[in-house]
Amino acid sequence: MPMTDQVSFDHLKGRHTIGIYPLLPDETCWFLAVDFDKTTWKEDSSCFLETCKQMKIPAALERSRSGNGAHVWIFFDNPVLASLARQLGCLILTRTMDKRYQIGLDSYDRLFPNQDTMPKGGFGNLIALPLHGNSGQYGNTLFLDDNHSPYQDQWLFLSTLNKMKADEVERIVQEESFKGSILGVNQTLVNDQEDFEVSLFQGPGFDKKIGDRIEGPFPSKVKIVQSNLIYIDKTGLPPSMINRILRIAAFPNPEFYKAQAMRLSTFGKPRVINCAEEHDRNLALPRGCLDQVLELLKDHNIQADFSDKRNPGNPIKVHFKGELTPLQDLAAKALLKHDNGILSATTAFGKTVVASYLIAARKVNTLVLVHRKQLMEQWRERLAAFLDIPLKEIGLIGGGKDKRGGLIDVAMLQSVNFRGVVKDFVAEYGQVIVDECHHLSAFSFEQVLRQVKAKYVTGLTATPIRQDGHHPIVMMQCGPIRFRVDAKSQATARPFEHVVIPRYTSFSLPEPNEKAGIHQIYEALALDENRNTLIFDDLLMALDEGRSPLLLTERTAHVEYFANRLKGFAKNVIVLRGGMGNKQRQQVVDKLQRIPDGEERVLIATGRFIGEGFDDPRLDTLFLAMPISWKGTLQQYAGRLHRLHSNKRVVRIYDYVDSHIPVLKRMYEKRMQGYRDMGYQTETKG
Repeated sequence: MPMTDQVSFDHLKGRHTIGIYPLLPDETCWFLAVDFDKTTWKEDSSCFLETCKQMKIPAALERSRSGNGAHVWIFFDNPVLASLARQLGCLILTRTMDKRYQIGLDSYDRLFPNQDTMPKGGFGNLIALPLHGNSGQYGNTLFLDDNHSPYQDQWLFLSTLNKMKADEVERIVQEESFKGSILGVNQTLVNDQEDFEVSLFQGPGFDKKIGDRIEGPFPSKVKIVQSNLIYIDKTGLPPSMINRILRIAAFPNPEFYKAQAMRLSTFGKPRVINCAEEHDRNLALPRGCLDQVLELLKDHNIQADFSDKRNPGNPIKVHFKGELTPLQDLAAKALLKHDNGILSATTAFGKTVVASYLIAARKVNTLVLVHRKQLMEQWRERLAAFLDIPLKEIGLIGGGKDKRGGLIDVAMLQSVNFRGVVKDFVAEYGQVIVDECHHLSAFSFEQVLRQVKAKYVTGLTATPIRQDGHHPIVMMQCGPIRFRVDAKSQATARPFEHVVIPRYTSFSLPEPNEKAGIHQIYEALALDENRNTLIFDDLLMALDEGRSPLLLTERTAHVEYFANRLKGFAKNVIVLRGGMGNKQRQQVVDKLQRIPDGEERVLIATGRFIGEGFDDPRLDTLFLAMPISWKGTLQQYAGRLHRLHSNKRVVRIYDYVDSHIPVLKRMYEKRMQGYRDMGYQTETKG
């Protein structure tokens, strides 16, 4: 609708309501607005305005149309980049929360404009303009003074309100960005996830020196109770200290920044993820945040008065039957030095062996948590072997089974958190071990760990860094990485060579389309006959060489294509794909195990179905039939080849490079870095 005098007049008379999109096509804006809609909106907005005054930023308070909230408006003398305006708003909120932490970290999501870039096909968020005729009769949509009373003359107030200079916005934001104080949480994982890996050894990944030193007075002691969470008594702590403690369990959400960079809507993606809780008397933070809390208190000469309410567990009689490798021994010793922590080690390192050793060393009842039934069965068998106890003494919870012994039990996370309710028995163990712990960032899985009271909590993973950037949640629940195994050094230690063979295809889209989505590209890849024939011929050659190949793709139809084409060419064609029931899958696994070592076979599977928890030591050749880019997935897939086997001399990965498609070429370049990190050497094939 064109903005005319009549349209404005009708809004002022209350005949209709005008809303405005703050974000302009060139991604600038003339104003910033902050929404306060909690029951405490008066206190929250007043504190925000006080911060604006301290920073000499002109601002105006308007009561919302409902009367149950308010907007604070900051107008600019010239258009300002939305990214700068929003950083200014975040900075003011961060400083305000030092005085009034109750405003909450979700306030960062209540800015207008709500993102830095214009979303594709959209306009950003809409805000209703003030001074709506009908609403104004009830004191709503009017500008308020410091006592929350409407100004008698709204137009006089607006005529005297200064606009903030655009160059002043830029100056303030640049200065505070350099200090890292815009959000008051660590930005490292958003800016560079690769560099962020280094900080994982230090804790959840948050800057231990966020912000300046806090001014007191402080209590000489603070009571801290260790239980399922860390409970910190708020008594005597100033709001600024409470705010700083809460931020230890907060981090910027990479999914927000990724969506924004791709010009997608950020709706439903919070800018900051907060894993802390506030209760009437206590703050509650995940166990992995304890070191940062203690350091913060120490820096301000506050003594921690500890009370340990964790479950020490019931004693069990087990001994370790086996022998650790020198590297496994180092890992076990590193983990035993701490009550919590993560072992990050490559596939085939022997994480289950190390976990069995921990159980035998600590000798307390233990719950092992997994996310797949297949893993649950594997754990039960290996624990029985390494701890020399009968299978029947190891309880199983999940996959249709509910037999809990209370000494050593293996449970599926999905069964422990049933319909949003975590079962009480998770608090009855002295030790909890989480396999593939990188999955803990899923909300339902995280809730299980938030109810665990065990003294000892250990996470196991080959890929601690998550593609969605939510790995700090894992560190908060399991503790920091205590021991990390370098993939390249592990490759050197294995008794076989690691080779990747790039195979360049002629694939191009049937009809050139720059806007083709990745799913359309994948569909075209699966149907490309020349590409499929190249893969098929390579497979036959590998079989002729007596190799044991695994072909991985992401599409079930692609699996079926190769399974049908290989009929008559390979003696045993084994298929594992999505949609198979547990019984059917187990039959396939049993069939695979019955095939003698010297007998020809090929395994075809979907990647997600075989990426974790699948063990077949005979596999020595991987055909990557569909492109991937995330190094964590690549490590999982390549890890299927790294189990030791007497006949294994060289493991090979055939990587199909679709260099005519820019996005697929970039994915290949990322894979090549992943191969180098895993110690693979590149070979060409004539």
